[in-house]
Amino acid sequence: MNKSFSRTIGLFGESGMQKLKHSSVIIFGVGGVGSYAAEAIARAGIGRITVVDNDVVDVTNINRQLIALNSTVGLDKVSVSKSRIEDINPLCRVTAIKEFYDENSSIDLTEFDYILDCIDSVPSKLQLVEIAVKNNIKIISAMGTGNKLEPDKLRITDISKTSYCPLAKKMRVELRKRGINHLKVIYSTEEPKCRNVPPASVSFVPSVAGLMMAGEVIKELIND
Repeated sequence: MNKSFSRTIGLFGESGMQKLKHSSVIIFGVGGVGSYAAEAIARAGIGRITVVDNDVVDVTNINRQLIALNSTVGLDKVSVSKSRIEDINPLCRVTAIKEFYDENSSIDLTEFDYILDCIDSVPSKLQLVEIAVKNNIKIISAMGTGNKLEPDKLRITDISKTSYCPLAKKMRVELRKRGINHLKVIYSTEEPKCRNVPPASVSFVPSVAGLMMAGEVIKELIND
């Protein structure tokens, strides 16, 4: 066993660690939520990780994104994420795809055991969910974490049970039009502190959402 995971095996057991080692996860968006989710997944021992993002690191990302440092400004987010994951676990097979995900994407989602949706684009999120539902692929979607200050108000639930979140409301309406009534999401029960556009942000809300998403994914994969 890789000594890096010696403290983890006590929680998951050998069989659990083997499940994670042979699991394949794809993360869309490695920003404030996704960068933390990706690294938590990697530090838990997932054997194959794909990261998808079309953006480069900007100085305005430094306040909340794990991959954002002064030394990484201007670099592709997926490249930085890939390098960090490989440094965490050299045995992990990491694929970096610089792409804005939409209906023209050639990514075959059926290759993955779990999809983490950490992107902001509603059409892209809907596309991911439709494909996941059609192919019975596990998926969890992040709702809005901007303009929020209370990480203890983050919840993982079905989208039908969400409130206060404008993004969740929009997704719920659009999914119903497509005949989809259920989706696992993480959202905040906190009313927005402001209505800034682009959303105001802080280091300790999106990061917690990403870590909670990763935890949910890891526990589900182990218990399958």
